[in-house]
Amino acid sequence: MKEIINKDIQEEVISSYLIEKELKLSKREKIEKIAYHFSEIMDALELDLDDDSLGGTPGRVARMFVNESFSGLIPENKPAVSLFKNKYGYKKMLVEKDITLYSTCEHHFVPIIGKVHVGYIPYKHVIGLSKINRMVQYYAKRPQVQERLTVQIAEALKRILKNENVAVMIEADHLCVASRGIKDTNSLTVTASYSGKFEKESIKNEFLSYIELKV
Repeated sequence: MKEIINKDIQEEVISSYLIEKELKLSKREKIEKIAYHFSEIMDALELDLDDDSLGGTPGRVARMFVNESFSGLIPENKPAVSLFKNKYGYKKMLVEKDITLYSTCEHHFVPIIGKVHVGYIPYKHVIGLSKINRMVQYYAKRPQVQERLTVQIAEALKRILKNENVAVMIEADHLCVASRGIKDTNSLTVTASYSGKFEKESIKNEFLSYIELKV
C-alpha cells in the first residue's frame, strides 16, 4: 500500500488560515479578549450592556466561540483515534451516513448546517465508528468553507487509515445564502471527495446508493 500523504505535507496545509506556530493565548485569555471586543461590537450597535438580559452576552459568546463553535482551532481538542486490526478480513464498503454537521461560514460567521456521509473500504485496519463522527466535528468546529472541510475530512481519514479508499460527501444549508443576501432557503450545497477505489463508477454508485443521494 503506497504512502497516501507525503510526510513533508502537514495536515493543516489545506487550512492556510491557521497560524502554524504555538498558540499565543490560553483559553482563558481568548475568552477574555473575545468578550471585551464583543462588548465593543454591542456598544457600537448601541445596545444597552447594563440591561440584565444583554449584560452577560459578551462572556456567553466568548465561551461559545472558544469551547464550542471554534473548538477545532485548538490542536489539543483533536480526537484520539482508535484503530483495530481487520482480523475478520472485511473488505467491503463501510458507510457512516447522516453525520450531523454544524459549522460556521468563514465569510460571514453564520452557520453551515447539514449532513456528512463517509465511506471507506478497509485494508489492514478499521476505525472505531464514533471516531469518524468526532473527526468530522473537529474539522467542522472552525471558520470553514465547505470545499475545504470536505477535503480535510477525507485527507485525515486517509492518513489515519493509511488507505486511500475513502469517500466523503457533504450536503449543507448555508445561512449566508438563506438568511441574508439572496435569501434563498431552498438551495443545498453538495461537495464530494472520492479517492482510490471510489473513483471507479461502480464503487461510487454503490456509495451513493447507500446514502440514497442521486447525483
